[in-house]
Amino acid sequence: MDQRVDNESRTDSLSGRDTKSAGAAPRRSWRDTFRERRGLVLLIAIITIALLVAVLLWWLHARQYEMTDDAFIDTRTAQISSQISAAIVDVPVDDNQVVEKGTVLARLDDRDYVAQRDQAAASVANLNAQIAAQQAKIEQAAKQVTQAEAVLTFAQQQDDRYQQLTKQGTATVEQAQQYKSNLLQNQASYAAAQANAVATEKQIPVLQAQLQNAQAQLEAAQTNLSRTIITAPVAGRVTHLTAAIGNWAATGSALMMFVPREVWVTANFKETQLDLMRPGQPVDMVVDAYPDKTFRGHVDSIQSGSGTAFSLLPAENATGNFVKIVQRVPVKIVFDNPPDVLLGPGMSVVPTVKVR
Repeated sequence: MDQRVDNESRTDSLSGRDTKSAGAAPRRSWRDTFRERRGLVLLIAIITIALLVAVLLWWLHARQYEMTDDAFIDTRTAQISSQISAAIVDVPVDDNQVVEKGTVLARLDDRDYVAQRDQAAASVANLNAQIAAQQAKIEQAAKQVTQAEAVLTFAQQQDDRYQQLTKQGTATVEQAQQYKSNLLQNQASYAAAQANAVATEKQIPVLQAQLQNAQAQLEAAQTNLSRTIITAPVAGRVTHLTAAIGNWAATGSALMMFVPREVWVTANFKETQLDLMRPGQPVDMVVDAYPDKTFRGHVDSIQSGSGTAFSLLPAENATGNFVKIVQRVPVKIVFDNPPDVLLGPGMSVVPTVKVR
């Protein structure tokens, strides 16, 4: 009985195994799978190729340009200061006002300097008059010399005549001595006239030296007087105005800062970006303050040395431990056309230089 039950169980087990084998699906090959999904595979391949082409095109385009965000608007700002000491009597400009070259920025009290100019001008006029008078004295002294010379010539002739007459016995010794005395007096008069002429003529250089000194004082007085009116050196904008009417402006004291209208861009490129960069290459610039505008320009010059080489404390790589750091070199970029918007020093710029 146990053996029959065991045989039946074995038969049932075989029957179940055959049933499972009959119900299992047949195994599919990778070719069948590819055929069913070849559309998806083709799409993935196309996308991959397109991405590779896009990357290649981007690289071919990007290698033509060098860009940096370490750039800013630059200019040579001027500190407007007083060159003399005087009270401020007028400030006809205001903060951030745009002015042209020669516009009056401030006026100083000029009364003391007008007096100095007038005094120096009077000295010049006085010396010119003295020189003119001295020229007349020179002419007079020359005439006195001519007159004394004529008298001396006549006296010489009289002396010679009476010396001969005395030897011949037709004139007395006393007469000869008298004419000899006259000759000596006239010789002395002639010498005195000559000395007076020389002294009178030598006075001219002394007066001319005094005149030059007076003219220098007059020029200095006129220069100081002109400095009472402070004007704009170039076209630009008034900034950081501190001058006020009534304040005392000492020599060298700052009255305001002045930003010229002419500005450019100083871009600090990495030294590894300078291989193909040359003056004259075109530049597209975007200023952070005007993100929707693109400014055109070109490379003007490249500084001969890195920025750290001209700093207050330049790096000294020959001492201590050395760590190589890529240096940045300032590049000056100028605008092709004057900007039609307000650009001030320090504003951030992103320039892109076409190097190929």
